[in-house]
Amino acid sequence: MAEPHDTLDLLDYRRAVSEMYRRVRHGPPGEETWAQWRRARDDLFASHSQTALDPGDLDEFDGLPFFDYDPGWRVEATVEPIPEEELAIGHSDQGFTAFRRFGQLEFELHGGELALSLYWLDSYGGGVFLPFRDGTSGEETYGGGRYLLDTVKGADLGHEADLIVLDFNYAYHPSCVHSYRWSCPLAPPENQVDLRITAGERL
Repeated sequence: MAEPHDTLDLLDYRRAVSEMYRRVRHGPPGEETWAQWRRARDDLFASHSQTALDPGDLDEFDGLPFFDYDPGWRVEATVEPIPEEELAIGHSDQGFTAFRRFGQLEFELHGGELALSLYWLDSYGGGVFLPFRDGTSGEETYGGGRYLLDTVKGADLGHEADLIVLDFNYAYHPSCVHSYRWSCPLAPPENQVDLRITAGERL
């Protein structure tokens, strides 16, 4: 049974993540804002009680590895309506999470035509979820994919009307990459793209 202080620590962690992304949304797009986000994320991993890292890994932790920043990996894409469909996205361990596919993103990035599905967490409160796999998955990045948006946990790069910000410099690994304590939803096959997205967190 979880202790009350553990739950409040988690609330504090979520609040810190939300503030981190608020600064991204309201700051100027570019490397300086991204670098501030990286430093804040590293600080949370290094010092917060709710870190995704195992305690034994903290002494050697000196920051999460990332590809170099590249403004060419940022795009604003239109969310195209599609017939909604409920689906269960499997986890890295046992279990699944119920989502509802509600939109399709089609956009050009680094000379490639990409299409990704957007999901809504189908539980109380909900939230937008955008996982993906790409040509780096299983080699330079986690084979189960990375996350770009997970708004229920604060990872929100912003949107206006039906335009949503996709900046793959902010792509990050799910917690299960950092510790077997976690079981995380994996990117479904429909969100696999061939393009090597050399931006965001790497192994």
